[in-house]
Order: sequence, then C-alpha cells, then structure tokens
Amino acid sequence: MSFPRPKKRTYSEDELYDYAVGALARRMRTVAELKRLMRARVDEAESEYGQTLIELVIRRLKDQGYLNDSNYAAYFSSLRRDNQKFGRMRVVTELKTHGVHSAVIDKAIETAYENVNEEQQAREYLRKKHLVKPKDQKQTARVFRQLARGGFGTKTIFKILKKWDVDDETLSLLESESA
Repeated sequence: MSFPRPKKRTYSEDELYDYAVGALARRMRTVAELKRLMRARVDEAESEYGQTLIELVIRRLKDQGYLNDSNYAAYFSSLRRDNQKFGRMRVVTELKTHGVHSAVIDKAIETAYENVNEEQQAREYLRKKHLVKPKDQKQTARVFRQLARGGFGTKTIFKILKKWDVDDETLSLLESESA
C-alpha cells in the first residue's frame, strides 16, 4: 500500500514551523534532514522565497533549542555505542548520511569513544550478534566481515582473530582481501 506524496502548497512561516515541530516531536533530526522534509512540503522550495522561509524556520528552531546537530551527534553516538555496540567508523558513516558536519562528528565521536576499549567493544558486538570462535576459513571470513561492517578497524579485528588461534594462512588471506 503506497501513500501519495503530500501536496506542495504555499505555507506561511507559522504553518511550516508547526510542521517542523511535529516532525521533531516524532524523533530527533539533523538540520539537513529537517530541511529535506520541509523542501518536500514547500511549493517552489528552490526559489528565493522558499529557501528564505525554510532558513527562517530553521533559525527559529535553533534559537529555541529544538534543533542542534551537536546534541544530535552526541546522543546518536552514545546510543550506537551502548545499544548496538558499533565501532567508531560505523557511527561516523551513519552520522555523515544524516547530514552532520565533519567537525561536529569528530567532536561527538571523540567524546563518545573516549574511554572505550575497542577490542572489548568488538567482543561485545560479536556476543550481541551471537558469533563465536570460527571453526573454518568460511566462518573466519564471516566474523571478519561482520566486525568490519560493525565499524571496527582491521587492527582490532586481527587482534581478536589471533587470540582465537585462527591459522596464519587464513589471516594472510583476509589481510590481502582487506588491503
């Protein structure tokens, strides 16, 4: 079942503000996400009037403290670290897709992962995914790929695999694959 796109129409600043507050009430959003939502609603969003209207609403939300990319990035990073047990690289990638600026991402990641042991985080991630010590080359490659998708560095991944006594031939194959 598909739903039709909302009809584009001329919004006043207050109407667009109410829409934006409603969108923020459903879940936290970045400035880029909210702008994209509002552009889909505003008739002639690329015109000077449409852009000014969107910027006015964004400024108003920022001034009132409803919209803050720094808070969003910090909250998002800590959630991904604690709940999903993701590594740094995965969280950085996700924040970039949400439209957060690189400097804000760097600061949030640095703060969130300040006292985190990456190897311990990777082990918790494996436990959460129900992955155990691999028995053969195929399972080793699966664990390697899963940890890489989880956002952990190759140094950490190889450290874990070496502690699991994975044979050197398999490690060298994975190393050449990841290079």
